[in-house]
Amino acid sequence: MPFKSFLMGGFECSTHRDARGRRLDLIASTRHDEFAEADYSRLLDVNIKTCRDGLRWHLIEPEPFRYDFTSLEKQIAAAKATGIEVVWDYFHYGYPDDIDIFSTEFVERFESFCAEATRFIRSELPGQLFICPVNEISFFSWIAGQVGNFFPATRYRGSVLKRQLVKAAIAGIKAVRSVDPTSRLMITDPAIHVVSRSKSPSARRAAEAYRKSQFEAFDMLAGLQEPELGGNSETLDILGLNYYFHNQWHHPSRRKIHRGQDIYRPLADILQEFHERYGKPMVIAETGIEDDDRPDWFRYVCEQTSLARKRLVSVHGVCLYPIVNHPGWADDRHCHNGLWDYADDTGHREIYEPLASEIEYQNTLLSDAAST
Repeated sequence: MPFKSFLMGGFECSTHRDARGRRLDLIASTRHDEFAEADYSRLLDVNIKTCRDGLRWHLIEPEPFRYDFTSLEKQIAAAKATGIEVVWDYFHYGYPDDIDIFSTEFVERFESFCAEATRFIRSELPGQLFICPVNEISFFSWIAGQVGNFFPATRYRGSVLKRQLVKAAIAGIKAVRSVDPTSRLMITDPAIHVVSRSKSPSARRAAEAYRKSQFEAFDMLAGLQEPELGGNSETLDILGLNYYFHNQWHHPSRRKIHRGQDIYRPLADILQEFHERYGKPMVIAETGIEDDDRPDWFRYVCEQTSLARKRLVSVHGVCLYPIVNHPGWADDRHCHNGLWDYADDTGHREIYEPLASEIEYQNTLLSDAAST
């Protein structure tokens, strides 16, 4: 078991620009940057000893190859004070404004940033270092490069952007390991299931091709596909699978498949397929839902994870993401999807008791998982 606790909490740390060019900074808008120590302490209070958190590249590198880690200092100090284990996201959608993400410079700048960030964190924190170099290669490629809803808001270049992000991830992983060879690297991407409502063989083939696209980034990183990009089996360390209530749909309509429908694929089966394909340790790196469905959804994911583990699937954690409520990306609406709500001026956050009770129950059931 590589982590301190099986159940984890993730702090929403997206820093992308939307299609209109508006910069988001969820660490700031949730006030996690102000109250990191209190936030980490709350996790420990509910027996969650591992979390995901993020760096804000656009703040850290205000000019090319000049680094200022002031924006990270409170999170680092909080990790020191509480002893919580952090999986650090280096690229969670956002990057400095002066870089063309399709350029060679993007890969070079990201490689340098990864080395400097690792050097800084390593100098401040003892113990095992966990890093997620690039979050959701496939999703970001689709939303920013294919349909244009995130900056740079390009269309029909998703495959190009995916290969670019794979190159950046490989370069970043090499940079991290050059500084700290013992670092553990987690690559995250959505786990999905896609089917066609049509009986047409061509429509079914198209749906299956879309479903299999979830493996492309992992395959490239592992050198199983397009090995000229530089991937190999050692590049893949820990697979982080992000799984939400909307991760199964009909193709091409994208009409959601609901849990309980005959064609809904159990999460345990999805996890088993990833295990058989890669043979790597895995984590449910993100999962969650909004409002009153939160406890039931978390129970389902934990139950399916336990079922997969009984089949000897190598799953080592479930991360509730996000752990605190946040403003919606598109409209700033109050998303009630976390365990805790917005912070007041003292740093206090109201807890959502039904989800807290479910977490306590699942922690009891999964207490043996952290040691196996």
